[in-house]
Amino acid sequence: MSDQHRFQPRRELGRTGFMATALGIGDLADRNVSLDACVATIRRAIDAGLNVIDTAPGYEDGYSEQIVGEAIKGARERLFVIDKIDRLAEPVAPQIDASLQRLQLDHTDAFVFHGLSSMDIYHNLTQPGGGFDQLRGCMTTGKTRLRGISSHNPDVLRAAITAGLCDIVMFPIGPFVDQRYIDDILPLVKASGVGTICFKTFGAGKLLGDTTGYNQPMQLRPRGKISSGGAEETEAVLPRLSVRECLHYTMTIDPDVALLGLSFPNEQDQAFAAARAFAPLTRVELEDIRHRALAARKDKGPCWWNPDPDA
Repeated sequence: MSDQHRFQPRRELGRTGFMATALGIGDLADRNVSLDACVATIRRAIDAGLNVIDTAPGYEDGYSEQIVGEAIKGARERLFVIDKIDRLAEPVAPQIDASLQRLQLDHTDAFVFHGLSSMDIYHNLTQPGGGFDQLRGCMTTGKTRLRGISSHNPDVLRAAITAGLCDIVMFPIGPFVDQRYIDDILPLVKASGVGTICFKTFGAGKLLGDTTGYNQPMQLRPRGKISSGGAEETEAVLPRLSVRECLHYTMTIDPDVALLGLSFPNEQDQAFAAARAFAPLTRVELEDIRHRALAARKDKGPCWWNPDPDA
């Protein structure tokens, strides 16, 4: 099946004019994994039909951008490529130029201010000649088509959206996030015609397994058995949700795109199967998953993407 027939129906990404797939390709850069292997993983997702891809210079110190640049060759025209501005206190244009060089592109579809979660920094960026004006200048010169922010603060998101400073916004939506993202920010964004690209469906992995986040392992409990290889077997200690439950939760809440960091083919296959089987959850089902997510993230370290990271 050709990629244009997969992950249908596609949906409008706000007012950007782009028809996006419900799932997007998040960061998977890992310097312990070869460039060729990382590129192949992204191309596998593109071949499956996904058409939104995200990167940032701070993801493994430019390695993510290098991977994305290689992976999208031959497919650039059908993808929505997002990159980020990491150093919020520094001039914008040189950062964009460096990112485009690593991507081997002359422009992206969007550049967003990365992790803009402080109201003080937000106000600095909105001053005359500040970051937002500089980003607008890069749009005028053709280095990017659109602008926005990635944020872990509902107050910053509300301010930027109501000020009309964003074409797209990126923020957490999943079974364990501050409820204001779901109840307040998402409806506001949609009413404003801004594209929504959301992350933390799996809570940085905390909801799926015994991890403090991003595959950082926790101590497992011995099972009292010896494996065939002579090692002591271990088992999961803490509660967890399934890929299907997490993804169906986010897809029911319905941002334009759920951005997933799927680093290996088996992870992709689980998510793709869950997306194909999607049916909107009932209110009771949503509440049950949200309740069990509280237990699934307990004792797994702070959730820094929430205004109260220990909530």
